Amino acid sequence: MDSDKFENNALLSARELEIVELVVSGLSNLKIAKVLDISKRTVDNHISNILKKTHTDNRVELVRWSLQWGKVCIDDVNCCPLPEYSKSEEISEMVS
Repeated sequence: MDSDKFENNALLSARELEIVELVVSGLSNLKIAKVLDISKRTVDNHISNILKKTHTDNRVELVRWSLQWGKVCIDDVNCCPLPEYSKSEEISEMVS
């Protein structure tokens, strides 16, 4: 596996992060759809977008990416999420 893939801290929406957490917990797309009260097709689309944004090829790589970037917490492991990237923060750092 190419570890360079995991160097990208992609910006995910709140809904996408919610879906990532459910993927990490082991739910299928159908079960995620039921939990979130949305269609399975919508979940499929979200998963596809998430995989593209994170440059991962499958759910296993997505779980690894999520752990590396602190997007999920499993049994009190890796429970220090990274702060969300903010364009305004970057601009203020550049000005300072």
